[in-house]
Amino acid sequence: MALKKVYGTQNVLEAARQRIKNIFANGVPVYLSFSCGKDSLCLSHLTYDLILRGEISAKQLTVIFIDEEGLYKSMLEAAYRWREKFLRVGAKFEWYCLEVKQICLIDSLSATENWITWEKSKRAVWMREPPPFAIMEHPLVPYAGYCNYQTFCINRTANGIQMIGLRANESVQRLKAIAAIKKENRLQYPIYDWKDTDVWLYIKENNLSFPEIYIRLYEAGAHKRNLRLCNFFGDSSITGLKWVAETDPELWSAIERRYPNAYLVLLYWDSEMFKRQSRKRTILEGDTEQIDYKSKLYDLLFLNTEKYTIPPDTTNFLKEWRNFVLKLGNYMTNKIFKQCYEAILAGDPKRRSLRAIYTQVFDDFSKQSGKEQARRDKQ
Repeated sequence: MALKKVYGTQNVLEAARQRIKNIFANGVPVYLSFSCGKDSLCLSHLTYDLILRGEISAKQLTVIFIDEEGLYKSMLEAAYRWREKFLRVGAKFEWYCLEVKQICLIDSLSATENWITWEKSKRAVWMREPPPFAIMEHPLVPYAGYCNYQTFCINRTANGIQMIGLRANESVQRLKAIAAIKKENRLQYPIYDWKDTDVWLYIKENNLSFPEIYIRLYEAGAHKRNLRLCNFFGDSSITGLKWVAETDPELWSAIERRYPNAYLVLLYWDSEMFKRQSRKRTILEGDTEQIDYKSKLYDLLFLNTEKYTIPPDTTNFLKEWRNFVLKLGNYMTNKIFKQCYEAILAGDPKRRSLRAIYTQVFDDFSKQSGKEQARRDKQ
């Protein structure tokens, strides 16, 4: 469904500071999710600066960092640096190296949660050793792969408010998630209305050190909208492995030792296998507009599903895909049918692609209706 945006009178920086102060004013424990990414750095600096100003209490704050094992060196350097900063002002900093599930696009050639960080049974092939102060076990993760890190964080912060550097500008899914927030929600996003330009301007004006990998990814061809850092094998950052292989042999060896199939990224990173739709791929594949993706999708969902290799985590949601197509198929273009077809085969365990396509269909219909109404008004 369409979302309505309401604009305020404060600039985004003033609004973010006020939101953080309001969160601490509740008097309950406050948890800051730290990830080493650019958004997290901005939120961390905002919080740190308010502590130095004496406007919020460091005693209320616990910073939570989930070490995903597969991290760039410059990300680790940022984590060490900010751990020292927060500890120095009296806040807590919990560095977790837990056996939690992660999305992996190369383990079984599908986007499934079958990559477990810091898996004790695979210590011989860990990418690196955890820091001596890392928390390796927790009652909320009783065994390897019990939950993903998002679930762990929600349970760990249940007695307080969790601040997350999530922004609506990054994706349709995040915009919808933020729009659905209720006042009593204990997950808060102080910089939710910041744009990429706001983030980079804040980093520049405050002279913040940020992970060098951002520069390397940009040099490798990643669009500035896609400069996101997460685990090596996630759908948002896996193309960064191409740069690692080319420039950091030691790190690449550690990755291959952990996941021998990592070489597939070098061969197929610019393809549907890793959910890429670049200009290069378009040229290589030629004119796909002549392909009837509606028929291919109906064959996949309704006629001959058994002949396709669909990731197990996505198979569980085929009913939702079928309902979506039956409900909105008449409003979908060949391009949308293609997106659905490739999303199902590539894997969509968290239904992110489904939600994004669902919103896109509604937005396209709304825009088209607006154009038709404007045309009628002119007549």
